Amino acid sequence: MTAASLSVLPRPASRPLNPCFSSGPCAKRPGWNVSALANALVGRSHRSAEGRARLKEVIDRSCAILGVPEGWRVGIVPASDTGAVEMALWSMLGERPVDVLAFESFSALWAQDIVTQLKLENTRVLKAEYGSLPDMAQVDWNHDVVLAWNGTTSGVRIPSADTIPAQHEGLVICDATSAAFAMDLPWDRLDVVTWSWQKALGSEAAHGMIALSPKAVQRLESFQAPRPLPKIFRMTNKGALIEGIFRGDTINTPSMLCVEDALDSLKWAEGAGGLEGLKARSQANLAEVTMWVEKTDWVEFLAQKREERSSTAICLRIVAPWFLALEREGQTKTVKKMLAILAEEGIGFDLASYRDAPAGLRIWGGATVEAADVRALLPWLDWAFAQVAPQ
Repeated sequence: MTAASLSVLPRPASRPLNPCFSSGPCAKRPGWNVSALANALVGRSHRSAEGRARLKEVIDRSCAILGVPEGWRVGIVPASDTGAVEMALWSMLGERPVDVLAFESFSALWAQDIVTQLKLENTRVLKAEYGSLPDMAQVDWNHDVVLAWNGTTSGVRIPSADTIPAQHEGLVICDATSAAFAMDLPWDRLDVVTWSWQKALGSEAAHGMIALSPKAVQRLESFQAPRPLPKIFRMTNKGALIEGIFRGDTINTPSMLCVEDALDSLKWAEGAGGLEGLKARSQANLAEVTMWVEKTDWVEFLAQKREERSSTAICLRIVAPWFLALEREGQTKTVKKMLAILAEEGIGFDLASYRDAPAGLRIWGGATVEAADVRALLPWLDWAFAQVAPQ
């Protein structure tokens, strides 16, 4: 779509059936309605036999879909993926030097916390600008390594399991919240993996999950963190893993409505073909955007390399010369105006890039989003852009 043709664009005829394209909380699974929560264990203790059973069912179904290896511990923890990552950082880091990859907002936040809050002096922050990965050849895998598998705010992902050596001395702590249930995770090369229900499952927020390899458990039981740990970060007691956390005994009180919603999403995922089906749905969404970008001259992928493009957090930069000539504030205002038009029309919500990222667009392409809705959205992006372009 060229600049000249944009100026005469007719109003698109088709509309997305579901206009929700937020990158978190993400679109509910197709066909969802509030009746999915009818059997929620409200008014009951999460520590009752029935409550524990529901929580354990979330763990078991998650492990089965994701292919978590035998011998790993998986638990439900407070404060979404952020809480799960922070739990790992505060509980495990300090025994070895740390390399942390910072290439988007959240991975940069983990780096900031390691350096300024944990104050670990033997830390190397390997940085990259939005749209790129750090130089992975610089990583010392004898160190503990902290990384995001998929950059939620940059649309850049680790392209291959081979990036991480099969044998590594340190722990690899992986924030996988926008990768889990949409991409393959190399469990044999990771040691701590975190995610939340609100991303690719399209469930509710505030609950995170953490998966620990036997190597990570050994670290927890042999290493005493040289810092006070809040209760919600503690996974050991007197040097032993608190096994109950990984059997459904949560550290704090979970919402049983959210638990029921997570179970509904997991059952839908199983019916959608498990992980292979979820991956295919997400890839179909990326394919729709790719075909559109290739014929559109005012927008490009933020991710510079095709093999590093995320199929969930699909981030786009606007490259029209008049837009690039604006200051950052002007670009942000233009995008807000464009997206306000789409929201007013009921076409698409929450499509702005993350606040720290370059001003542009972000379309969630996880498995709960229908490719037909992405396809219907894209002509509206052209139309809305034409409305804010100089005449």
